[in-house]
Order: sequence, then C-alpha cells, then structure tokens
Amino acid sequence: MLYYKEFKHPSSEEWVVFIHGAGGSSAVWFKQLKDFNQHFNLLLIDLRGHGKSADLSEAIYKKEYTFESVTQDIIEVLDHLKMPPAHFMGVSLGTIIARQLAELEKWRVKSLVMAGAVTRLTVKSRVLVFLGNTFKKMIPYMWLYRLFAFIIMPRKQHAESRNLFVREAKKLCQKEFIRWFKLTRDINPLLRYFKESDLGIPTLYVMGDQDVMFLEPVKKIVENHKNAILKILDQCGHVVNVERPNEFNQLSLAFIQNQA
Repeated sequence: MLYYKEFKHPSSEEWVVFIHGAGGSSAVWFKQLKDFNQHFNLLLIDLRGHGKSADLSEAIYKKEYTFESVTQDIIEVLDHLKMPPAHFMGVSLGTIIARQLAELEKWRVKSLVMAGAVTRLTVKSRVLVFLGNTFKKMIPYMWLYRLFAFIIMPRKQHAESRNLFVREAKKLCQKEFIRWFKLTRDINPLLRYFKESDLGIPTLYVMGDQDVMFLEPVKKIVENHKNAILKILDQCGHVVNVERPNEFNQLSLAFIQNQA
C-alpha cells in the first residue's frame, strides 16, 4: 500500500485529499498544511515510486503503469481508511489522477481543486514529451528532469518550485522514471475524453499567468464545463501552491468551504 499521512482536525468531519505530481511527493503541499488543517482533516499520499512510497515491495512495481492503475493505488488507501466522500486537490500531473479518480468513483469526490492543471498537451509540451521518449533510456533521467523542470518553470521566481521538484525527483530511480514517463503516451486521448465529459463536480482551477505550457487549454475546458471556475494568479508560474501559497490557500479554502 502507498505511504500516507493523516492530519486530524478535532471537530471537522470534512476531508481534503492531496495528490502530488510526477517526480514530486507530498512534500509539495507543505505550505498548505497549517491553513487547511485549521478547518479540515487532511490526507497526504505519496504516489507509487515517489517520496516514502519509493520503498514499497516489488509487487506493486510489477503492476501495469496506467493512469487507472496508479489511481487504483490511491483508492486502495481510501478503502483501507474507510474514507468518506472528500475534497480532492491535485497539482500538475496529479490533477489528471484526481480527475481519473472522479471518473472511476464519482461518489468519493465532493469537489476538485486543480493547481497548475494539465488538461491538454500543447505543441510545445508534445515536443517535450517526444524528446523525453526518444532519450529516456540514453541519458541519466535527472538530466531530462532538470531540463523539463526548467522549460516548465523557467523564470527566477519559479526557482523554489523547480528546486523542490528536482530534489524530490532524485528519490526516483531511472527505471521508475521510465515507467512513469511511459504514461505520457496515454495523456492526450485521456485528456480529450475529460474535456468532452463534464462530471458535474464543482471544480476550481488555479493557474499562474506565466504557466505558458498549460494555462490556455484550461481556459478552454472551463468554457465547456458549467461547474468549473478558473482563477489566474498574476506573476506566477506552474506550481501555484508553492509560489503563491497565501492566495492559493485563500481561494481554495473558500471554494471547499462553499462545497462542504
């Protein structure tokens, strides 16, 4: 089973489940814990091969790596904890997994908060994926990861987010990086389906205006999904919850409290 950590609230019955992105870990949420735990119970999960889930038994790594299978890992934790319907928060690739979970078991999801959401691969991001697939077995994965992190988060003010993801990615091994990178082949068909399928779940997208890779596709999906709201933070990049935690926390807390 995946590594998880709970932060209990003395009186609230509401839960928020945090899902990090590829190459990261639940450490990416450290600027949310204090504010959110004042109102809700929190559940942080490290995805397969990431963070403290990197030491799982070999059996879990023999499973097929698909978005559905890595989402089922999370569902296993939720079942183990007998988790009631909750609010789910994802960042970057974690937003795809959060949406996949809502697709598989909608009853579990009260609302979604999508930070730096990935809803479609642009031409630039498709080129990046192509290069990664071409060279992933030829050069050390950390070289690729640093390159990707710099392209996605290129500015000086993105340095904290960039360094955090690079630091957490070092806990992956080359084989694990390759397993996760193979998921990129499934992204566009899956995201195309998500765009066409409106589950009717209240969803808040929080994006940075400097997120040149992913902002424009989010604008388009919000136009088509009547229960979706988009908030754009000025002078902010991809990992909005790290770069602008105060604004992100305020927006997200108000949204979740409105759905609780």
